[in-house]
Amino acid sequence: MPTISAARAYLVDVAVETERTDAVQSFIKQETIFVEIETDDGRTGTGYSYTIGTGGRAVLSMLRDHLLPRLSGQEADRIESVWMDLFAHTRSTTTGAITSLALAAVDTALWDLKCQRADEPLWRMAGGFRRDVPLYDTEGGWLHIDTDELVAGAVASKAAGWSGVKVKVGKPRINEDRDRLAAIREAVGPDLDIMVDANQSMTGADAIRRAHAFEDIDLAWLEEPLPADDVSGHVRLARSTSIPIAVGESMYAVQQFREYLERGAASVVQVDVARVGGITPWLKVAHLAEAFNVAVCPHFLMEIHVSLTAAIPNGRYVEHIPQLRAVTRTEMEIVDGRALAPETPGLGIDWDNDAIDNRRVA
Repeated sequence: MPTISAARAYLVDVAVETERTDAVQSFIKQETIFVEIETDDGRTGTGYSYTIGTGGRAVLSMLRDHLLPRLSGQEADRIESVWMDLFAHTRSTTTGAITSLALAAVDTALWDLKCQRADEPLWRMAGGFRRDVPLYDTEGGWLHIDTDELVAGAVASKAAGWSGVKVKVGKPRINEDRDRLAAIREAVGPDLDIMVDANQSMTGADAIRRAHAFEDIDLAWLEEPLPADDVSGHVRLARSTSIPIAVGESMYAVQQFREYLERGAASVVQVDVARVGGITPWLKVAHLAEAFNVAVCPHFLMEIHVSLTAAIPNGRYVEHIPQLRAVTRTEMEIVDGRALAPETPGLGIDWDNDAIDNRRVA
């Protein structure tokens, strides 16, 4: 069995490709935390996680000071064992974002090694259900974009064969959100999914009112209407509307997803491989959702989520937000409006090491 001989972590800042705003924040930059793990058989696995502008150095410190020193001599193929050892070592800081993001960088590097050694792409090693998955676009739906541009973007997405578009909501008045959504629906007709995302900006009462106002627009889902720790609020909202409720990008443990699913508070699961702690827990959430007959439509990180969504039978959508083009040599392949999981052994991300080195900040 190959054992881990060395591990290192570093931080890279990747500028946003376009202005991105929602009801509570702006995407400042992608702080990308890389982990490289070497094994005694001469292989190197590369993993990563991210923040949208703050906290990256805290994740890097967690890795360098506490997690990476524990890896030396461990068997690289025993991914569950390594993950649990690191998790147990950080009990005082779990469950939370810093630990989960750090674990994800290690876990994805180990999966990269696992796939390389098997000479298989991630989508096959993680389940192999199918290679192609539907796409929906988020880049044309940010909150600062005016209605005419929203409509033009949705029409273009439909013409390109994409299955859906996401629009940010959370304007000061309900009619502002509704008018934007109604204009899109009128322009694209019934054959394009329209998702909306409130980014945890609403109160329980406001979410119920807005969902009621949106009912006749035939939305695919209402995403993160309430703070992620308000499970009971999501239960009340789900019972009050026919619009599917989507959650998951701000949840950091398998157990949080279990509670949402058990209580009927989530109709779409948006588990994020970085925020939940890596591929290992991501797959557990996906299979848990399958047991509840719930679709998985992961948040962001399309370059790795295309493979994971393809791997599982309940993977429904990949979110199109290109963010790694500055540090990769190739892009995710799209054919007839669907994303194709890469066939390259490993994670399938073609890193540009020179570009990465030029953007290192720590």
